Amino acid sequence: MSAAAATAAPIVKPHATHAARLDRLASVAIEVGLGLARGQELLITASLDALPLVRRITEHAYRAGASLVTTFYTDDEATLARFRYAPDASFDTAATWLQDGVAQAFRNNAARMAIAGANPALLAKEDPEKVGRANRAFSKASRPAMELITRHAINWTIVAAATPAWAAAVFPGETKKVAMAKLWDAIFAASRVDAPDPVAAWQAHDEGLRKRAALLNERRYSTLHFRGPGTDLRVGLADDHVWMGGGTTAGNGLACIPNIPTEEVFTTPHCKRVEGTVTSTKPLSYQGTLIDGIQVRFEGGRVVESHASQGEAVLRKMLETDEGASQLGEVALVPHSSPIAASELLFSNTLFDENAASHIALGQAYSTCIRGGDTMNAAALADKGANDSLIHVDWMIGSGEIDLDGITAAEATEPLMRKGEWV
Repeated sequence: MSAAAATAAPIVKPHATHAARLDRLASVAIEVGLGLARGQELLITASLDALPLVRRITEHAYRAGASLVTTFYTDDEATLARFRYAPDASFDTAATWLQDGVAQAFRNNAARMAIAGANPALLAKEDPEKVGRANRAFSKASRPAMELITRHAINWTIVAAATPAWAAAVFPGETKKVAMAKLWDAIFAASRVDAPDPVAAWQAHDEGLRKRAALLNERRYSTLHFRGPGTDLRVGLADDHVWMGGGTTAGNGLACIPNIPTEEVFTTPHCKRVEGTVTSTKPLSYQGTLIDGIQVRFEGGRVVESHASQGEAVLRKMLETDEGASQLGEVALVPHSSPIAASELLFSNTLFDENAASHIALGQAYSTCIRGGDTMNAAALADKGANDSLIHVDWMIGSGEIDLDGITAAEATEPLMRKGEWV
C-alpha cells in the first residue's frame, strides 16, 4: 500500500452507515488483502448477490491504479438448472477454455480476488454422483490457474459478502432483513473494518501472526499430535517445512494477505506421515453441499476409512478425486479464543470457520510452505513430502476440547495448546 493511499483512508466514525462500512471493506480488500499495484489487472469471482461490494471494490481498484478489472459472476438458479436439466454426459465437462484464459491472465501478472458468500447447501438435494463429477471436471480444468495460486506466484485474496441464502443458514430464525444485517455486522467485525484505523489494525494483527509462525519455525517440530473427543491424530511435518501466517510476498514481489479474515498459522504436512483418527468439529460446506460429522482414519498418510453424519456420499466422491485427495496438504493452528470463535457463530463457510478452529486440508500442498519450494518442480516437492492433488479442502478439527503437542526429531514432546489455547 502506498503512503498516499494510507493518508487518504478515512477514519470510521461511530455508528457508520452500512454504505460507509462496505466502502471500507472494499478499501481493506484492495489495500491490505490484495496489495494491488498500479497498472495491474484484477480478476474477480463473485455471486450476483455480491454486486454492491464488487462495485465498491472495482472503484477502489481503479483508484489504486488498476489497468482493468474483470468480474466473473455465478448465479445459484443457473447452477441448479444444470443439475436438474442438463444431459448426464455434461457433468464430465468444464469450461476449460475459460480456465485456460484465467491461467494466462495470472501468468501475465493479473491479481486474483474471490468474494465468498455462496449458499452452503445449494446442492444438498442434488445427485451426489453428478456433484462429484462436476467438481472433478472443474478441478481438472482449473488446475493450471490453481497451481499459480498455491505457489503464490501472484498476489491474491479472498473476502466475503453477505448473501440472503448464506445469512439464512447462519441466522435461521431471523427475517431476511435482520439475518442480512447480522451477517454483515459479523463480516465487518471479523474483517476489522470497524477499527478506528483498519489498515493499522491489520498491520498489527499481521505482525502477531508472523511472530507466532517464527516461533514455530524456531522449534522445528517433526510431528504434531492432536488429542480430544474422537481425535487422536499424529501429523508428520514435511521436510524443510516453513510455518506461515498473515501476509506473504508473492512471486511477483507484491505483499498480500490471502484471507480476509485470517487467524491461522499454517504449514505443509508430510503426506505419507499422518496416522490416527480425527473428527471434525464444525460442518464443511463443499461446493454447495454441507458435510457434517466427518470422521476419518489415516494410515501411512492416506485416508483408509471415512464417515460423515451428513453428506457422506459427497465426502467419499471428494476423496476419490485423484491419488492425492485422500492425503493432507495443509495443517493450520488457530486458538479457540480467536475473534471468530468468540462470536459463537457457525458460518458454514470455510473462510470464516477455518479461522475459528485449527484445521487440516485434504489435497494440494502450498509449495511456499517448503523452504525454497517456490522454485522446485513437482518431483522435488514430492521428495519433501508435499502432496499433489486437484483439490484443496479445509475442514475444522480444533475446539476448546483439543490438546496439541509438538514432537521434536529427538522425540521430545512439548505442549503447544491445551483446551484449544496456546500454551
